[in-house]
Amino acid sequence: MKKPKGRGNSPFFSLLLTLILHEWISYNKQECSFLFFYYIAKKTEKSSYEYLNGWRFMSQNLINELYRIVGKQNLKLDEPMTKHTTFRIGGPAQYFVMPQSVEELGQVIQLCRAEQTSYFIVGHGSNLLVSDSGISGVVIQLDQNLSHFSIDGTSVRAMAGVMLGRLGLAIRDAGLTGFEFAAGIPGTLGGAIMMNAGAYGGEMKDIVTRVQLMDADGNLFERSGKDMDFSYRHSAIEGTDYVVIGATLMLEKGNVDTITERMEELAQARRTKQPLEYPSAGSTFKRPEGYFAGKLIMDAGLAGYQVGGAQISEKHCGFVINRGGATARDVMQLIEDVRQKVYEKFQVELEPEVRLTGDR
Repeated sequence: MKKPKGRGNSPFFSLLLTLILHEWISYNKQECSFLFFYYIAKKTEKSSYEYLNGWRFMSQNLINELYRIVGKQNLKLDEPMTKHTTFRIGGPAQYFVMPQSVEELGQVIQLCRAEQTSYFIVGHGSNLLVSDSGISGVVIQLDQNLSHFSIDGTSVRAMAGVMLGRLGLAIRDAGLTGFEFAAGIPGTLGGAIMMNAGAYGGEMKDIVTRVQLMDADGNLFERSGKDMDFSYRHSAIEGTDYVVIGATLMLEKGNVDTITERMEELAQARRTKQPLEYPSAGSTFKRPEGYFAGKLIMDAGLAGYQVGGAQISEKHCGFVINRGGATARDVMQLIEDVRQKVYEKFQVELEPEVRLTGDR
């Protein structure tokens, strides 16, 4: 497409065009994302006219195709990620998609690749810090719909979107033991497998026998638990394009009363020792070899240390909490301050466990 001549490249024309679009978007919010203005402000190599035409065509085509795949009720534009993370922090997701089936998930991923649009998978958002600028591209949430599971003897087959708490109750009622450690983790099975979540002496690697995955072309395949390369807060799919679709867990027969007692014991420990009354992303730092992150932070005199609305919990120094109105910038600055001060005092490097995503 040829560039308009004359006043089309002037600042006045760009401003006028933006004002007109503002009015149009006010009445057609489902047709165009407000993130357009962010892109206009940041784009310097091309005139706003050039960029507008290319971006709007891509955006509307993507919207139409996403509507076709998942339906209008399962696509939200400029969706605040504060609603979808346990930190209650984060700017808007440009396109927030909730596929109803594995087939729809595959179609959405293939569409994103065809449109050269980035995509990001989220579960419950319990180990996630979304930047204040939000997330460009497509955010695909799994914890609302892909959450079916079945129990057959000591074998449990579950989809990635099921919440660990819900799955834990069903496993308890079936008289199976081995899952108690995970029942209180506020996340999904998919997220737990991806990072080999663990607590109170148990890890996902102890019970996962097979994992069903989807690649970037929408193909389904399986890996054995041994081939997942599980280690502390790590799996073989971390950093890849693979998406966890589901898994098979192998447990043992147990006594329902004993299992219930153990789950209540762990729940009480969490309530007593963790700042569950505040939004957070759980443990903020990985455990350094030979140390405990929370104790290092406490011994560095950082209990209660605060940046904006983000604070090191005084109940458990391994947690960064949102005291109210915290931004991702607050959290990141707090994390950097803590890492620097702990290293200065103990020469130990703390590695963040929380995942940062979104536009910088």
